[in-house]
Amino acid sequence: MDHERYRNYLAILKEELIPALGCTEPIALAYAAAKAKEIFEHVPERMEVWCSGNIIKNVKSVTVPNSGGMRGIEAAAVLGMTGGDASRGLEVLEGVDAAAKERAKWLLKEGFCSCFLREGVENLYILVKIMGQGHESAVEIADRHTRIVRMERDGRQIYRIQEETAKEQEADRSLLNVRDILSFAETADFGDIRDVIGRQVRMNGAIAEEGLAHAYGAQVGRTLLEVYGDNVKVRAKARAAAGSDARMNGCPLPVVINSGSGNQGMACCLPVMEFARYLEAGEERMYRALVVSNLTAIHQKKYIGSLSAYCGAVSAACGAGAGITWLYGGDYEAVSRTITNTIANVGGIVCDGAKSSCAAKIASAVDAAVMAHFLGERSRCFEPGEGLVGENVEKTIRNVGYVGKAGMRDTDVTILNLMIARDGSSV
Repeated sequence: MDHERYRNYLAILKEELIPALGCTEPIALAYAAAKAKEIFEHVPERMEVWCSGNIIKNVKSVTVPNSGGMRGIEAAAVLGMTGGDASRGLEVLEGVDAAAKERAKWLLKEGFCSCFLREGVENLYILVKIMGQGHESAVEIADRHTRIVRMERDGRQIYRIQEETAKEQEADRSLLNVRDILSFAETADFGDIRDVIGRQVRMNGAIAEEGLAHAYGAQVGRTLLEVYGDNVKVRAKARAAAGSDARMNGCPLPVVINSGSGNQGMACCLPVMEFARYLEAGEERMYRALVVSNLTAIHQKKYIGSLSAYCGAVSAACGAGAGITWLYGGDYEAVSRTITNTIANVGGIVCDGAKSSCAAKIASAVDAAVMAHFLGERSRCFEPGEGLVGENVEKTIRNVGYVGKAGMRDTDVTILNLMIARDGSSV
């Protein structure tokens, strides 16, 4: 692998695999609100939050971490203002204290915050305005959860992102492909990947243990172990689901994300960890398998985008399947079969927001990935021309990515409209 591609692949891992506390969409709202409060120099009297449909969809039903059980858009934004620390990025709510929670609850009761749908914007879009005493601050986020594109104070612009400069500073995800992902994972200096992968192993492993030890949400992970028994295939699903059980229901432990999502970060990581332990692969080989998993998931998501009606658990579990196949000694052809078999099977799972059932979708997607591996191990694979399966793995990934990004736009709108109509809310 040439130096430029090696540098890019390493940079992608470091950009994508970062810690986040709680579901990343409410956290992004809290981060924007904390930043808006940081630049507001007066006493706040009211707040407005403008969001894309996908943000609304992913925040409506999930518990905001360190909130005492509060849910929803207004709760995330107001708590970010009263107790958030914007310097912590996606861990903005880690230091929230009891006073900040009580203040947030009182402001919510008083109708301090109003939320509105903003149409015709990126799938990931947030605008937070804080107003009071005739003054106003505004913070706008787009494309990624902490990517501030504009800040204003009293109508005067104090920051605007320089798009070209920002793009130049980002790693080039267009260079990702399955063959080079495997080459990078196999040849990378272990010292280059140890810290970034090690943090994912520690944090995501800890929240999986928490989810198995306590009754969070629908307890999907615990149920799998209780009903289906204790073998590596069940444990791989159960640990990933348990992490989501905890995270979707307010657990205050951070996770390392993938493609902007903690659920995807756990689905990439935890099944591979379980199979690595079962195979007694050792730390270094497990870490290299996790490089395969994470980069394969990111490779798929580059076509789909951050938020979509396409469930990200599928691309993440597909990455885990690729990592598991590599752990078993699989080469490029074997890994390609696992990827193809996974996304040709469960590529139709829809995202209807972040909530308890995400754990079940993760379990289903991981189950499909494990089956895909064992099919491929026997040289069994869905054939080109069958549905979205292309003549090679890269074309299959592109086909499914196009469906997720373009083909499911109307699906996304339909899901959002049904979610809004169900409870009669204005957004």
